[in-house]
Amino acid sequence: MGKLRIAVLGSTRGTDLEGIFKAIENGELENVEIACVISNKKKAYILERARKHGVEAIFISSKGKTREEYDKLIAEELDKRNIDLILLIGYMRILSSWFVKKYKWKIMNIHPSLLPAFAGGMDLEVHKAVLEYGVKVTGCTLHFVDEGVDTGPIILQKPVYVEEEDTPETLKAKVQKAEQEIIIEAIKLYQEGRLKVEGRRVRILPKTNRNR
Repeated sequence: MGKLRIAVLGSTRGTDLEGIFKAIENGELENVEIACVISNKKKAYILERARKHGVEAIFISSKGKTREEYDKLIAEELDKRNIDLILLIGYMRILSSWFVKKYKWKIMNIHPSLLPAFAGGMDLEVHKAVLEYGVKVTGCTLHFVDEGVDTGPIILQKPVYVEEEDTPETLKAKVQKAEQEIIIEAIKLYQEGRLKVEGRRVRILPKTNRNR
């Protein structure tokens, strides 16, 4: 079996991407390759992070383009590189229906809360909302992308306990650690063909000899 080729779309620092690079470098993820990182922000640190690891970093400007026009430019880059899986890491754009349909159940998004709670927010604003609401347990969710915002079938979730002294920044650091853990786990499951979408649910199939 050839390498699993992953493309990452991101608009921010891409901290979770560092966790994937480490897992590839230390052998935790085998036969996996980050083929390219694409951003809609020229100065997004996620692009610099990719370059530091010798990965192709691509900036595509969204200026003057409709959502679908922009996504078609991204799709061109993905198809040139024979991408198997698309990961959204801090990607601050809503994908077009066209793109979601083209790559159905091949796009995963990481969200910094236990969905459906605190859906729709980004980054620190989610952690701030969690603290303001006073919840005792937050966490992260990795889900397949559908045509809604943070509404796709949930692949994995991981809880994180909220401490009295937590700030949005300390909570973010704890949640990001959990994010990296479930992203790596999900990449392995996807690679083994063990994720099956049934309606709103994602079933994790048992490991078989064929999966090994």
